[in-house]
Amino acid sequence: MIYDHPQAYELACSFREVGVEVDALHRWAGAPRTVLELAAGPAEHAREFAGRGVMATALDLSPAMCAYARERGAGLPLEVVQADMTGFRLGRWFDLVITMLDSTAHLMTLDQFVAYLSCVREHLAAGGLAVIEMSHPADRLGDTPRVSNAWSVRKDGVGADVRWGEPGDEIDPITQIVHDRVTIALDGGEVIQGVVPYRFWTATELEAAIRLAGGLTVQAQYGDFDANVSLGSAEAWRMITLLRHAG
Repeated sequence: MIYDHPQAYELACSFREVGVEVDALHRWAGAPRTVLELAAGPAEHAREFAGRGVMATALDLSPAMCAYARERGAGLPLEVVQADMTGFRLGRWFDLVITMLDSTAHLMTLDQFVAYLSCVREHLAAGGLAVIEMSHPADRLGDTPRVSNAWSVRKDGVGADVRWGEPGDEIDPITQIVHDRVTIALDGGEVIQGVVPYRFWTATELEAAIRLAGGLTVQAQYGDFDANVSLGSAEAWRMITLLRHAG
């Protein structure tokens, strides 16, 4: 599976400007002292926060991803926890809870989404902020997707050609699940392949899950890490939701 190769996965996602995204998260949260990244994978955002002196915790289900995050975060104020984002108890609260890179697409049912949001609520400090980054609905519902499913990257002298989904990978109209065939072709000839099931969530389903979980309210939604890009803008390429405690 793709998630058993954290270094290759991080390389494949290195088109992201993690520093710029953390700048936005830091600003929206009002200079948080503690941050929790859920379904963190290689924990790029948690590591970036930790590198800035913020006490960070990264949580992921994959043993390989957790081991990699610990290794890359050595010497930083970073804790790595192996757990499921739908049922964890850390016994403390965080100023900022983030779920990045459409990781909520790994939640296949409404019950799982509500359980995840309940965990977010229970770990969010009073006055804290939760941020959920999801793919833009236009990627599945529009005529023109907002992101490409094929790209090339190069980082630290290593390159890769990535395909996330093939033309025959069609979404099931009943379950809203697609099994994306993923290929990461690394310099030197190594090819990593796998099939990743993704659940597409609409904006109205997200709203319903938030209501069912209770205790959280939507503060804002953006189409980019630039707050000037609205969700309905032609420039929007993500669905980013900011949540606060309802009380």
